[in-house]
Amino acid sequence: MKRGIQGQLRRQNVRGEPYSTFVPQPLPPKPELSLGSELHDLLEQANRALGRLDGLTLLLPDRWLFLYFYVRKEAVLSSQIEGTQSSLAELLLFETEELPGVPFDDVQEVSRYVAALEHGLARLREGFPLSLRLIREIHGVLLGGGRGSEKTPGEFRKSQNWVGGSRPGNAVYVPPAWEGVTGHMGDLEKFLHDTGGRTPTLIKAALSHVQFETIHPFQDGNGRLGRLLITFLLCAENALSEPLLYLSLHFKRNRERYYDLLQRVRLEGDWEEWLAFFLNGVLETADQATGTARRILDLFEHDRSRLESLGRSAGSALRLHYLMRRHPLISAARTSRELKLSPPTVGSALRKLEDLGIIHEVTGRRRNRFFAYTEYFAILNEGAEPIGRQETAPIATGGTT
Repeated sequence: MKRGIQGQLRRQNVRGEPYSTFVPQPLPPKPELSLGSELHDLLEQANRALGRLDGLTLLLPDRWLFLYFYVRKEAVLSSQIEGTQSSLAELLLFETEELPGVPFDDVQEVSRYVAALEHGLARLREGFPLSLRLIREIHGVLLGGGRGSEKTPGEFRKSQNWVGGSRPGNAVYVPPAWEGVTGHMGDLEKFLHDTGGRTPTLIKAALSHVQFETIHPFQDGNGRLGRLLITFLLCAENALSEPLLYLSLHFKRNRERYYDLLQRVRLEGDWEEWLAFFLNGVLETADQATGTARRILDLFEHDRSRLESLGRSAGSALRLHYLMRRHPLISAARTSRELKLSPPTVGSALRKLEDLGIIHEVTGRRRNRFFAYTEYFAILNEGAEPIGRQETAPIATGGTT
């Protein structure tokens, strides 16, 4: 249903150049949503998919392991939408401080996303409500270091921002003037807390994401924080016990449609089309995440069985295999430290896994060598390749191309 413009366009002028800011009306939409049978069915399917994904966390032998990598994959994907070129491999290496030369600015930005997500989840588990105060806290962590640290982390903006173009006069979209931001965000907080009536969680997440992006309350980091808001809402309302849904993969794969639908909601009021896009993303991504977890568990069991067939010589190789489940990119030196094994013993274990095709060396060096758990890393990295850049290997001697 197209309701017409979902707010007001207010004419402004800067240095003689006119432009219009968009002032959104509060949620929920008016007239109210018309779900119809197709959207009702899609909502039910998406809820079931979320339930399957959440139930899987109870069956995982190492829940922390899956959470660790899913969070980092979401961080990489969300940051790539904003233009960073950091990869999952670079983030993992940056965090272990093992490989100098990893592109610092981009990967630090992704690392801040991980820190912001972990901070927000910790606060929610302490019983802190999903509120404007918490949103500002999370923003402070997100922009607390590296690029963006000079753009008032943790504070609503005090100037006009815009999306696309070089200035408000030629921008694709201009959010409301800064003087109204606190009021608009206050209205959004009331909607999050069901002040005007209960809204189903997934519908609330879909509507709130659009509203946050429309208000664009911060000077920088709005896109990333708007996607984080989806995760926090799903966890705060117990739709997920852990943040295992990475919707940024859906948004990344459909970037043009994603941005087009945000604008269509604002100018035409087509909330139902946006809901269909969002719920399809939840359904597809949740089912994909469930399937990915099962593929990884099957891979671990298959490779462990192959190593056990080596007989008495399998001991150190099995220990190495277990370590690489936690560190799918690892150096020979770190392997020796972690397993408390001599370099020759580690070298022998690495060769056994290489001979079976379980791992491969990725630097081409004779010293300071790194190894990747080939198929495991490939599964983790699906969809997380940097936009506009292909990687020929997780890392390479001269960097990626």
